[in-house]
Amino acid sequence: MQTETVPSASTAAKPADHPGPVSGRIGVLLVNLGTPDATGYWPMRRYLKEFLSDRRVIEVPRLLWWPLLNLIILTTRPSKSGAKYASIWDKTENASPLLVITRRQTEKLRLALASDRLEVDFAMRYGNPAIAVKVEELRAKGCDRILVVPHYPQYAAATSATVCDKLFEHLMTLRWQPAVRIAPQWHDDPVYIEALAASVRASLAQLDFEPEVILASFHGVPKNYLIAGDPYHCFALKTGRLLREALGLDEKRLRVTFQSRFGKDEWLKPYTDETVEGLAKAGTKRLAIVAPGFVADCLETIEELGVENREIFEHNGGEKFAYLPCLNDGIEGMRVLEHVVRRELAGWF
Repeated sequence: MQTETVPSASTAAKPADHPGPVSGRIGVLLVNLGTPDATGYWPMRRYLKEFLSDRRVIEVPRLLWWPLLNLIILTTRPSKSGAKYASIWDKTENASPLLVITRRQTEKLRLALASDRLEVDFAMRYGNPAIAVKVEELRAKGCDRILVVPHYPQYAAATSATVCDKLFEHLMTLRWQPAVRIAPQWHDDPVYIEALAASVRASLAQLDFEPEVILASFHGVPKNYLIAGDPYHCFALKTGRLLREALGLDEKRLRVTFQSRFGKDEWLKPYTDETVEGLAKAGTKRLAIVAPGFVADCLETIEELGVENREIFEHNGGEKFAYLPCLNDGIEGMRVLEHVVRRELAGWF
């Protein structure tokens, strides 16, 4: 009888026709956005090429996008993005904060769920470790059922759906597929909202000032995606409203904004950077920003919100600024992840 070869994390997954001699176990696979392997030009270029080639992320016709991406963006952007990544890179673990935090979340979840029946691991949609590789590793460990948890509280086609695309792309190559569940969004789950509120309160308690305004900044998407039927905007607004109510604040004290726009098309508004600038110019002196849509701190939170938007605020007259960390692998963050996983394992575990 043939035995299955287990692919290493550094090679492309080679699917087998059977799961090996052991079966009956359950896999839990956390999937985050992704990260470059290093901050140099070529690792950054590989990562950006994979990310920006995704048709879910960039819906521009290929005839227009391909030359722009390959001849301009991938020539100039890797160095610029690499410098930003280098400024936040975890030198101790030689990895981006996103990967470091996701790995710690996985380790803590594994301990919290402690069972011989469960195997908990993580993958990245772009970069390493790849989804296909991790699915094969779970199958080789006897997992014939796999729960996939996209690390996005608010569903969007450009995030949650593309995780499913990549997963099913691999499953299409298998003769014997594992049973698969996809955890849905948890944008309005009371456990998540309570955890966000508790985290915000704890972060505010550590400041030497009281913010006049708190911005709940979510990653943006082009407005056309909303018009085409993407529900992300509605989910983000609901999370913002529920967080505002949990904190007992009004709409002037806690406002929802959208960050990280790219290109010349209109994106979801109001824009975070323009809001920060406008508040400072209008006389707001104390400002805090939280990023409820990010499960782990990353370039877009640490550098974009914590550094770039601080500079915008202070340059335009603001005096006190704070970026409030994501839930990450803290007590509240792990409470949410464990809750979501246990909820979605119902009937399996």
